Amino acid sequence: MGRLCQTDGLTDDQSEILKAVRGFVEREILPVATELEHRDEYPTQIVEGMKELGIFGLTIPEEYDGLGESLLTYALAVEEISRGWMSVSGIINTHFIVAYMLLQHGTDEQKRKYLPKMATGEIRGAFSMSEPGCGSDVSAITTKAVLDAEADGGQMDDGDGTTYVIDGQKMWVTNGGSANLVAVLVKTDEGADSVYKNMTTFLVEKQEGFGETAQGVTVPGKIEKMGYKGVDTTELVFEGHRISADQILGGEPGKGFYQMMDGVEVGRVNVAARGCGVANRAFELGVAYAQQRHTFGKRIADHQAVLFRLAEMATKIEAAHALVVKAARLKDKGERNDLEAGMAKYLASEYCAQVVEDSFRIHGGYGFSKEYEIERLYREAPMLLIGEGTADIQRMIIGRRLLEDYALKA
Repeated sequence: MGRLCQTDGLTDDQSEILKAVRGFVEREILPVATELEHRDEYPTQIVEGMKELGIFGLTIPEEYDGLGESLLTYALAVEEISRGWMSVSGIINTHFIVAYMLLQHGTDEQKRKYLPKMATGEIRGAFSMSEPGCGSDVSAITTKAVLDAEADGGQMDDGDGTTYVIDGQKMWVTNGGSANLVAVLVKTDEGADSVYKNMTTFLVEKQEGFGETAQGVTVPGKIEKMGYKGVDTTELVFEGHRISADQILGGEPGKGFYQMMDGVEVGRVNVAARGCGVANRAFELGVAYAQQRHTFGKRIADHQAVLFRLAEMATKIEAAHALVVKAARLKDKGERNDLEAGMAKYLASEYCAQVVEDSFRIHGGYGFSKEYEIERLYREAPMLLIGEGTADIQRMIIGRRLLEDYALKA
């Protein structure tokens, strides 16, 4: 193990957890990742191994049968897993976000109902905001939930018996097929002046798989992608799906946008950690190949052009890792971290793409061959540039927060 991506101040428990995850990655993920990725095969055995390790319940409190660990521990575990295969980290990320949203915003009944089974992986979470026509513009979603007047007499009450009907189409749902609980953001008519206060998050239960997975809920199939394979990315189609008001996250409509943004904030720390893990693996591959390959009578690592490239790669990885750690620790302290999470996600994803390309260049023609692992990383890295908000979205968030902090005094 090299000296990159080391973290000071970890507890003994954190160190032991990360050691176990690292060992799992070495034994169970790295040897099979490229083969499974080329076949676009869901890593069932790896998922079962993560269940046994307790990774699905890593941040769920002990009172709900989880390990009760921090966002920092989770982010560092994601970094290790992504070093093995980024798609595996995607399998647990949406699950983690839904568990986090339940912890922060769910009712006591919702927490008792879902979190213990989420901790074991029996219930697997996914969340859904995006739609075919809106991308990062969450305010433009068109999927709606309306009161079922036939069932409820048109009365707007949130007590038992109130039923909503959801219609619309969602897009880019990670784990859309394998999850059996999806947090779905929809529009509801709360009579508020702001569109952001007319959104509600529903906890939609469904079966695993594709086709009609619940009454009025269809998962058409996997979306074919250039990279980020293995994990299922899907659409989610609602046609007259009837759902109880008890399934509104937190029990109160109109708060969905803010609940989702809270979840995405920790998700951005996750994506940043993924970037560090993928970049670290690309560096390992590049620095090893540079010492094995010889040209003009010496190792290519001894050519100044390659040596400088390695130096830049390592420096970028360390800078991104430091931002990830800072963003996670701020959130763990209960402090606002949208600026730091945005910076971490932006820098880590950009640097990851650059480090992977540099490693690809070091490999020369062999980097273009599917026999070499760097080929897989080269196709995976671009997803981080757009996942959980594009680089431009991150720059907007960062810039606006800076103007808040550095506003001129009147």
